[in-house]
Amino acid sequence: MGEPLLADDRALVTGAAQGIGQAIARALEAEGARVWGVDRRDFDLSLPGSASSLVKTAIDKLQDISIFVHAASPPRKEDQTALAVSEAQWREMLEVNLNSGFLIAQALGRHMREKKIRGRMLFVTSLHKDSPRNLPHYSASKAGQTMVMKELARALGPHGIRVNALAPGAVPGAGFKGSPGLVKRIALGRVAKPADIAPMAVAILSEKYGGYMTGSTVVVDGGLALYNWLEANP
Repeated sequence: MGEPLLADDRALVTGAAQGIGQAIARALEAEGARVWGVDRRDFDLSLPGSASSLVKTAIDKLQDISIFVHAASPPRKEDQTALAVSEAQWREMLEVNLNSGFLIAQALGRHMREKKIRGRMLFVTSLHKDSPRNLPHYSASKAGQTMVMKELARALGPHGIRVNALAPGAVPGAGFKGSPGLVKRIALGRVAKPADIAPMAVAILSEKYGGYMTGSTVVVDGGLALYNWLEANP
């Protein structure tokens, strides 16, 4: 067996209690990284000041952090449409996905620059970063994350820090189940499991496979985006 891809790395992963975040955290550990995975039970990122508190605790716990993965996202329901979503739901989604994601990445970017760490960051976004989801707070937060990722990639690249995003397709969980006809729109014929997404996260975060990659979004969707959202089911 070869050398682990992430030996000696120290990683902070949000949203690590379940789903994609949990799968990524476990995959990073399997490749040699020391991982601290946090979830809402540890830090409620919808609350003011929680992002800065998380960063301080993470640095105290891990010391030189070289990897940050932002997979946290509040649960959502299919009835939270543009005319139904409440102000509280809107604010929570934007606070966790976008505001906290940026503030954590900004603080860790400063940490990595100061420590001269060749760091890597990964935002878990969505196909709905540029395609309406009928959940405006979710779609808006993912579109915002994409631009934040690009801005951070420009700012941090000269310091040897890479920032990218991963856009999964249909992964049941966090309140999402999918319509009965959804599988017909997926070229590979099935919805995804978190374990389908995690290996690509490892590749992007590794220097072996992702070392010349920054400011990019990798789509892992089984071919879902090949179909026009407004077409009749194939």
